[in-house]
Amino acid sequence: MKTILLILICYFIIVNLAGFVIMGVDKKRAIRGAWRISEASLFLTALIGGSIGCILGMQHFRHKTKHWYFKYGMPAILILQILALLLLLKYML
Repeated sequence: MKTILLILICYFIIVNLAGFVIMGVDKKRAIRGAWRISEASLFLTALIGGSIGCILGMQHFRHKTKHWYFKYGMPAILILQILALLLLLKYML
C-alpha cells in the first residue's frame, strides 16, 4: 500500500510540475509568436491530475487568465478532482 501511495504522490508532483511548465512555455511562445501548445493539451494536462500546476502557472505567468473557459474551467476540473478523491477515500476507509 505504501508503494502505491508513493507512486501516486510522485505522479501528482510530476504532472503538476508539467502543468506549470507548459503554461510558462506556451506564454513564452505566445510572446514570440512561435508555435503554440494547443488548448486541448493544456486541458488534458489538467484532467490527468495537473490542475493545480496549470492554475498556478496561469496565475504566475498571467497566461490564459482572460479566457473564461480557462478562468472557470481549470478550477472546475480541480473541484471535480477533489470530490473524486474524497469519494475514493470514503470508500477506501
